[in-house]
Amino acid sequence: MSLEQLKAFLAKVKKDSNLQEKLKAAKSPDEVVSIAKEHGHEFTADKLSQLNEEELEGVAGGGRCCAARYSGCAGGTMAGTL
Repeated sequence: MSLEQLKAFLAKVKKDSNLQEKLKAAKSPDEVVSIAKEHGHEFTADKLSQLNEEELEGVAGGGRCCAARYSGCAGGTMAGTL
């Protein structure tokens, strides 16, 4: 349930368009956590709020995604198609 697990999951998301689509459809932080758990990463929903905008932008390329929506980062932008 660590920030490192969240970052590892986001690195995986960056390389997996199917996973990106699942996350786009997530309606809550808990859904994001559930999807991550299905892929072997465990963290709590509150860890999403610990990511800063720069970390999120490093994951994708410009669109909004579930992690950005739930992180509280300014503007909710990400660098990619999450």
